[in-house]
Amino acid sequence: DPCRNFHCKRGKVCHADKQGKPSCICQDPAACPSTKDYEHVCGTDNKTYDGTCQLFGTKCRLEGTKMGRQLHLDYMGSCKHIPHCTDYEVDQFPLRMRDWLKNILMQYYERDLDTSGFLTEKQRSKVKKIYQNDKRLVAGDHAVELLLHDFEKNYHMYVYPVHWQFYQLDQHPVDRLLTHSELAPLRASLVPMEHCITRFFQECDGDHDKLIALKEWCHCFGIKE
Repeated sequence: DPCRNFHCKRGKVCHADKQGKPSCICQDPAACPSTKDYEHVCGTDNKTYDGTCQLFGTKCRLEGTKMGRQLHLDYMGSCKHIPHCTDYEVDQFPLRMRDWLKNILMQYYERDLDTSGFLTEKQRSKVKKIYQNDKRLVAGDHAVELLLHDFEKNYHMYVYPVHWQFYQLDQHPVDRLLTHSELAPLRASLVPMEHCITRFFQECDGDHDKLIALKEWCHCFGIKE
């Protein structure tokens, strides 16, 4: 099978011609496998797609057009009304996000105690220091004032989780810059719960070059240089 080890980007599938030469062609959205309701996704055109296969297949077929350039995965789940993010809410967002990232790392560390695999040795040693600190604010639905107070008092516990998330996202390519597509997995899964995340990322891009550098990312989360 000439297509076996032939890689195509999202929205495209391998097709072998009569001579057996493989090439990438657009996925036919109608030929995508059927999906369950919870696998539906919302596009930036505010249209619900049956899954990412259908969304990226549609985007591929619109390649070269303005509509195609503007179509991205907006968030997981069917399209719904996302409330407007106020100035006050976007200011509070990094407080919750920092706490959430710290708690994710704590969960990974606890799971690794039984079966390793979530964190590397180097990551584990950094997370262990936070995990064993008796001043750590444990997970919970905390008031904004408490989150702010804890960040000021235990600042050092929040630095690594913010750096860790940046490097988790910085993958294609690893260049200390986050593109729209690199941010998409985090943003798409959080939009239905955190409606300020889109505005937050837009405002993180201080020089408006459509890329978030490590320095910009840290500045957004209140991490000093």
